[in-house]
Amino acid sequence: MRLLPVIAGAVLALALLAPPSISRAADEPPDRPLKESQVRKGSGLPVPRFASMRSDDVNVRTGPGTRYPVEWVFQRKNMPVEVISEFDTWRRIRDWQGATGWVHQSMLTGKRTLVVTAREAQLLRTPETGAPLVARLETSVQGEILNCKGAFCRIEVQKHRGWIERKSIWGIYPSETLD
Repeated sequence: MRLLPVIAGAVLALALLAPPSISRAADEPPDRPLKESQVRKGSGLPVPRFASMRSDDVNVRTGPGTRYPVEWVFQRKNMPVEVISEFDTWRRIRDWQGATGWVHQSMLTGKRTLVVTAREAQLLRTPETGAPLVARLETSVQGEILNCKGAFCRIEVQKHRGWIERKSIWGIYPSETLD
């Protein structure tokens, strides 16, 4: 009968002497730098880059994994975001107001969208200053970028198509060309 405590004590001693086994979820960042052969690759796409929200409800977390708390929730489908870093299937994003956080890659789409940042922007019929006006757009109006070249981008906002000055929107880089 005294054999059971001795065996239990031996098992405990062996467990304490054995090297620690670290179990980490696949979406958790490492505690220390990894060797090149251990680094999990992201999407392979350029960083930074623009993307947009796939859904009306996207959890934005404090870190790249489900164990991290939800800091806030995006509630506007097609809102443009800038992907500023990647970890495995997680993307660190920045919105047009500068807020950052982590979202799962499945919540993003490559669709190019915009948000108007100017107090009032003009949607023009052709890509030139003084062209006939299609509509006036206020700050935070969202739309889709169809193409961009030079100082103007062709966009669609609520079924209205036209050209807007690049400096009036967020969702494309200053020298980026989009066809």
